Amino acid sequence: MALNISSVTSSDLDRTIAFYCDQLGLKLVLRKQQPRGEMAFLDAGGGMLEVFAPNGHITRSRDVPPLEAGMRHLTPAVTDVDGLIAELEASGTEIVEYPRAAHNTEMFKRVAFCRDPDGIVIELAERLEGR
Repeated sequence: MALNISSVTSSDLDRTIAFYCDQLGLKLVLRKQQPRGEMAFLDAGGGMLEVFAPNGHITRSRDVPPLEAGMRHLTPAVTDVDGLIAELEASGTEIVEYPRAAHNTEMFKRVAFCRDPDGIVIELAERLEGR
């Protein structure tokens, strides 16, 4: 089994598409109206990110507490964590943790953390060669 789709909820679909496509390099492949809102599918290269923007007001994402089950963050693989964080910071993106050596050195060289426009934590991971 392969996990090919992750899903997030957005308060502003245009803003979310701009963040993930213009800043992180995903590609918009489908955008359509649904009875309860609008959705988009963004190609991440090895999988898809489904974004749903419901009709009506939604609240900002909250971090999952350490002793509560839930999704902690999304982790797209990037080629240059340092350069991307510099671009994101210059554009006003909230940076949670600046680039550092990865803890899971079997998989990644460097990582950094930021938030998407709705507060979802994004871990930017620079993979080791061959991963």
